[in-house]
Amino acid sequence: MTAVGLAVARRRNAEATRQDILDAARCRFACEGYDRAGLREIAADAGVDAALISRYFGGKEELFAAVLAATANAAELFHGTREDFAARMAHMMVREPQADTKLDSILIMLRSASSPRAAEASRRLGDSRFFEPMAQWIGGADAEVVARLLGALMMGMGVSRAINPDFSLGEAELDQLEGRLRGMILHTLSAGRP
Repeated sequence: MTAVGLAVARRRNAEATRQDILDAARCRFACEGYDRAGLREIAADAGVDAALISRYFGGKEELFAAVLAATANAAELFHGTREDFAARMAHMMVREPQADTKLDSILIMLRSASSPRAAEASRRLGDSRFFEPMAQWIGGADAEVVARLLGALMMGMGVSRAINPDFSLGEAELDQLEGRLRGMILHTLSAGRP
C-alpha cells in the first residue's frame, strides 16, 4: 500500500472509530443519562480503549455535546407550509419507525436534566439548533413562545412513545392520534395569526 493509501485508511479508521464512539455514547446517554453513563462503558460498547474518547472528544462534557450535536439537526424539519410541517411532525411522532433514533436527543436531554453540566449543554444546543431556527421559521411577534410550546408538545410525545412505542392503540386509534396531533400542531402554529 502506498503512503497516500495508508493515510486514507488511517483517516477512514479514525472517522469510523469516532462514529463508533458517538453511537455508543448516544445509546448510553439515551438509556442512562449523563451522570450514570460511564466513559469506560461507552468505550467498551464502541470496542475501543477509553483513552480514545479523550483523544477524539476531550472529556465527557465534550462527548455529550458532540452526541447532542450529531442527533439534533432541526434545520431539516423547518421547510414547506405549516400544513406540511404539521403533517410531517404528527406522522414522525406517531408512526415513523426511525423516529426512535430521531427522538434520542429528547431522551438524552430528559435523562440528563438533573446534571448541571449536561443541562447547560442541552439548553445551549436546544436553543441554537432547535428553538431559534423554529422561531425564525415560524416568524411573527410570538414566534419564540410558539416554538417553546411546540417543543414541549414534541417532547411530551417523544417521552410517551419511548415509554409505550405503539401508545397501546390499534391502527384506527393511531390514525386518530396522528390526525389530532396534526391539528394541534397546526392550531398552535396558526394561533394569533389572521
